[in-house]
This record gives sequence, C-alpha cells and structure tokens, in this order.
Amino acid sequence: MSEVKIKSVRVDKPEEMNMILGQSHFIKTVEDLYEAAANAGGGIRFGLAFCEASGPRLIRCDGNDEKLIELAKKNAENVAAGHCFILFMEDGFPINIMNNIKSVPEVCAIFCATANPVEVIIGETEQGRAVLGVVDGYPPAGTEDEEDVRERKQLLRTIGYKT
Repeated sequence: MSEVKIKSVRVDKPEEMNMILGQSHFIKTVEDLYEAAANAGGGIRFGLAFCEASGPRLIRCDGNDEKLIELAKKNAENVAAGHCFILFMEDGFPINIMNNIKSVPEVCAIFCATANPVEVIIGETEQGRAVLGVVDGYPPAGTEDEEDVRERKQLLRTIGYKT
C-alpha cells in the first residue's frame, strides 16, 4: 500500500481573471477545448493547458492569447496532476463557455469555474498526482438580507444576465 501525501497548490493568476479547472482523458482534449472556447463567440481570449497522463506525459497547450497560454502552462506545471486541464480567459466569463466545455466528449469533470483565488488540493502517491478538490474563494461572511437580495438582482440586470 502506498502513502498519500496531501498538498495544496495555489493557482497563480491575476486577481480578477476567470479560469476553469477540470479533468479530461484523451490527447485530443487540447484541440477540442480550443474549439469549444473559440466557438463560444464574443471575442473571448484564452489559454489552456492539459496534463497528459500516459505516453510521453507532456503538458499540451493551446489558445488564442500567448500570455494566457503561458499562464496556463505555468499553472499546469505546478498542479501536475494526471489528465487535468486549466483554462484562463479574458473578455468573457465561464458562463459564456461552460456548456461548450461540458459538451466536449473527453471532459470528465469540472472542479471549478471562477475568478476567485483558488487552491487545488492534490493527493500525491508513488504513481503520481490527482486533483482531490479545490478551495474556491472564501467562506461565507453571513446570510443575505432583503437589501442584499435587491442588490444581487440589480447587478444581474445591470450586467445583462437577467431582464
């Protein structure tokens, strides 16, 4: 029996940048995720990286913005868990591309889609590393009151997500 070491890896990204962290299972993940993000429309700029878990075990990268591709590559190297992918985006939000991402046949799970600070909880054995989960943001500071509800509803209408 192998010992499991639990580690936390902080995702290194600009404070307001959106990201998606997930798990997939096949070498063509990078090309299919590229197409899913690019076909979402709206001029979203993105970079993605995928940690291959067999064969040459390379980090496969793509995107339409070199800065975001490099950011994804650096974070994939830090997480280094088999078959995980990380996608960073600007000029759009995860909600704009989540359905496209989830419909990619190779995608097994989405761990988070957020602009919050993220820590990836890693389990490490002699064989390799796995994403056990994520810490997405901070714990609640309270429960919304009537004014908070009004503000939430107004914000969604102001940014165009509700009418």
